[in-house]
Amino acid sequence: MTLEVAEVSGARLRFRWGGAGPVVLLLHGHPRTHTTWWRVAPRLIADGFTVVCPDLPGYGESRIASYSKRAMASAVAELMERFGPYCAVGHDRGSYVAHRLAVSHGAERLVVLDGVPIAHALGTCDAKFAAAYWHWFFFLQEDKPAEEWISRDPLAWYRNADPEAMGAENYADWKAAVTNPEVVAAMVGDYRAGPQVDRADEEADFAAGRLASCPTLVGWSAHDDLEELHGDPVAVWREWLTGPVRGVKLDSGHHMAEDAPDALADAIAGFMRE
Repeated sequence: MTLEVAEVSGARLRFRWGGAGPVVLLLHGHPRTHTTWWRVAPRLIADGFTVVCPDLPGYGESRIASYSKRAMASAVAELMERFGPYCAVGHDRGSYVAHRLAVSHGAERLVVLDGVPIAHALGTCDAKFAAAYWHWFFFLQEDKPAEEWISRDPLAWYRNADPEAMGAENYADWKAAVTNPEVVAAMVGDYRAGPQVDRADEEADFAAGRLASCPTLVGWSAHDDLEELHGDPVAVWREWLTGPVRGVKLDSGHHMAEDAPDALADAIAGFMRE
């Protein structure tokens, strides 16, 4: 795959791309970079797809001034003008950007992985969710900025990364990112934007009936807590979509691109061919 850097309005995006055929955009989650897809992307290319893998704006070596999902999606949408119609695939934090690409920028297909809309997560927040996702609220604090505490010892904070499981290049790229205070501040900014602006944006779209109408695949990890916290993820997303939607549950931990790359690639390829 070809590694490039693109200057778009208000942002600089590092990305890899390769292949030929229908276009699949892969958007990673926190705290990964685009290299998390290193096992998935080649499989999709071999299946006859063009694959585009950027660092989310602010993550890895991508940079942006605003961390609202509107701003992040706008930057990615400008990049994708080069490739034509595409399916937006987003995992974790990337699912919010993918969703925004479907709502506001005409992504022709949508895959959301290990995520529900921010407005739903915050609107249904209870003690169980607050305990499990306490970092959302820690990151929100600005009088004692979380990014300063994390960057004092980032490898202790992100202590669950396994170099063998991640792969050498992916681990090295991740390590360079999380030990860069600028990236840590951006990742916290991404979370901070959730309750500050993203929730209101999602709720305004919902109230106005501006919902994604494209075919959607909802995926989640069997060994993560999405079902435990939110019930049936497909049922949650049906409230936010007007197009056809179905679900797939993968035998994986949270970082499914690394834990179950074959199953994930097969799910995406199968969805693209429907």
